[in-house]
Amino acid sequence: MLKIKRVPTVVSNYQEDNISQSASGCGRNCLGKCCLPVSRLSLYAFKIQTEDPIKDGNVNSSEEQPPISFLHNLLLGQWEDRMSRGLFRYDVTTCETKILHCKYGFIAQLNEGRHQKKRPTEFRVDQVLHPFDDKKFNFTKVGQEEVLFRFEPNNDKSYFCPSSEVASDLQSPSVVVINVSPIEYGHVLLIPRVLNCLSQRIDPESLLLALHLAKEAADPFFRVGYNSLGAFATINHLHFQAYYLAVPFPVEKAPSQRILAKKGLHNKGVIVSQLLCYPVRGLVFEGGNTIRDLSDVVASSCICLQNNNIPFNILISDCGKRIFLFPQCFAEKQALGEVSQDILDTLVNPAVWEISGHIVLKRRKDFDDASEAYAWRLLSEVSLSEDRFQEVKACILEAAGLQEANVENTLNKEVSLYKPPAGRAAPHLPRDCLVHQ
Repeated sequence: MLKIKRVPTVVSNYQEDNISQSASGCGRNCLGKCCLPVSRLSLYAFKIQTEDPIKDGNVNSSEEQPPISFLHNLLLGQWEDRMSRGLFRYDVTTCETKILHCKYGFIAQLNEGRHQKKRPTEFRVDQVLHPFDDKKFNFTKVGQEEVLFRFEPNNDKSYFCPSSEVASDLQSPSVVVINVSPIEYGHVLLIPRVLNCLSQRIDPESLLLALHLAKEAADPFFRVGYNSLGAFATINHLHFQAYYLAVPFPVEKAPSQRILAKKGLHNKGVIVSQLLCYPVRGLVFEGGNTIRDLSDVVASSCICLQNNNIPFNILISDCGKRIFLFPQCFAEKQALGEVSQDILDTLVNPAVWEISGHIVLKRRKDFDDASEAYAWRLLSEVSLSEDRFQEVKACILEAAGLQEANVENTLNKEVSLYKPPAGRAAPHLPRDCLVHQ
C-alpha cells in the first residue's frame, strides 16, 4: 500500500453555480471580471527560456540547484494550507491506493467521494469543440481563496511575490488553483488567461504555459494532464490538471518505437515515437531545439485532432521533456452500446490519469478485485482500432510537419521510454518555504 499523510478535511461549499452578482461585484471575491481586476494575488513569475534547450527549471537557476524546487515547496505548502481550511469536497488523503502486481504496475485508487461529489458533465460528449457558455459553471465563479498563485512569464528573471496587483498586468492572468475534487495529493488546475473565458481547446500559448509549469516544478513525480471535451473533461473552460505521484506511471514504462520520418519544414527537431505493448495506442513527442519547438509541434497535432472532432488526452511527463498524446473513442463506443456492461458498471471515466495507468475506482468491490486483466480490458475500450489509429497518426504527422519515410518500414528498433528518476521522491509537505523577491 502507498501511504500519504492524512489530514481531516470537511466538504467545501465554495463552488456554487448560482451566485448572484450586482453592478458592484458579486460580493464573494471570485475570479470573475467583477472582482479579479481589483484583487491582489500571489505571483510566481518564471523566466521565459523559449530559445534555450529544455533543462530542469528552478527559481534560483544561477545557484546550485537544491534537491527540491521552490515551486514544489510553494505549491504543496499552499495546497496543504487550503486543506487545513476545509476547501475540498472530500479528504483525498483517506483514499486507499495500491500498486497491482503486474508488468507495468498499474495503480488503483478507491475514491468513492469523487463519484458522489464531482461536478457532472454539462455538454454533449460527441463534440470536441463547444463555444464557451458563461451560464454554465466555469472558473470565473471560483473563490479567490482556492487560488494558490498566479503563474506568469517574465522576460528578465524568475521570482515570487506573495502579493501582487492583478490590474497592473495588461492581459488576463493565468492562475493555479486547487482541484476541489482531487485525485491525489497536490492536485491542482492551471487555468490560462482565466478572464478570457477560453473554451476547453488547446492553443499553442496555453500548451506552452503548461510545459513551463512542468519544467519549473523540476520534479519527475509531478505530471501535467489535459482532457479534451469528449475525452472526459467535465468543464468547458480551458484548464490543465497536475499532481504529484511518487511512483512511475505505467505508460512511462511502456516501450515505444521511433517513427522514421522525413524532416519537414516545421518539425524543429522533435522526435515522435509510437507506444508498443500498451492497451491504449498513442504517440510520444520529445526533444526539440527549444521548449517552444516541442510545444508548437504537439499543439499543431492537438489542433488537428480538435478540427477533426477526435477526442484526446495529453500527459506531460519528465519535467516537460516528454508528451504523450492519446486519441480516444470511449465515449463514442459507449454511445453506440459497444462497451461491455460490466465495464460501465464500474462508473470509471477513462481520462488522462486512468489512461496513463492511475485508475480511480468508485466502488469497494472493484478496488478489491482490481487486477492487470481489468486494467487492460478497461483501457483497451479507450483505444482506437489499429486501422483508425494509422489514419489519425498520418493526420497528426502531417500537422506536425513530418512525413513518414516508408509506409512498410515506419518503425525502428523498440526502445524503452522509462528512465528511473534520480534521487528519492520529495516529501509531500515541505517545510521552511523560502520566498525570493
